[in-house]
Amino acid sequence: MRSNIKSNSVSSREFVYQELRNQILSFQLEPGTSISEKEISTQFNVSRTPVREAFLRLAQEGLLNVYPQKGTSVSLIDLELQEEARFMREHLERAVIRLACDGMAKEKLQALEMNVRMQGFCIEEKNYLKLFELDEEFHRTIFEGCEKERTWQAIELMNVHLNRSRMLRLVTDYNWQEIVEHHKAILTAIKTNDHENAEDIMRRHLTLAVDDKDKLQKQYPHFYK
Repeated sequence: MRSNIKSNSVSSREFVYQELRNQILSFQLEPGTSISEKEISTQFNVSRTPVREAFLRLAQEGLLNVYPQKGTSVSLIDLELQEEARFMREHLERAVIRLACDGMAKEKLQALEMNVRMQGFCIEEKNYLKLFELDEEFHRTIFEGCEKERTWQAIELMNVHLNRSRMLRLVTDYNWQEIVEHHKAILTAIKTNDHENAEDIMRRHLTLAVDDKDKLQKQYPHFYK
């Protein structure tokens, strides 16, 4: 489908970047898929310059492999980088959830409650893309409630390959309800100031994609490095 972008180069670059990033993370563009500047510029009705800039940004994030004179392809999921991201995220989130149990603003708790309700609707509608967005928003809200927004931003820089496995788990329909139940339990622990339980649930929650990695690798061997 062609897009009718008639905007300046900066917004065109951002649009192409966001669209390609979403397509890669949602597996509309599968790992290993070859893409070209010409193909993408035609698809989005833009010049090659914003496409080239978007490619460079995605390559820096580890989502594209750009080979001069050979072409560009969607990167395979790197299990070593995935594990490093999981390690970082687990330890930081376990620390932050203990802070959350010391007390969060009422509006942040309300935001978490609404988020969990929306996750239930996503399961009913089988909307894995929205469920992934709400999952990220749930965790980000906890960091914001503890005044640790920049810590969350640091996590996001490391999260690419872990997020791809998390999304693949959702695409494959591996027990979505377990994710939502963990979020409900985390919210309850925050409300009741239950530090130990909150940390334990968070630890288990953040190993879900890793726990299923053998199943995912067996089902999608060509997606992994």
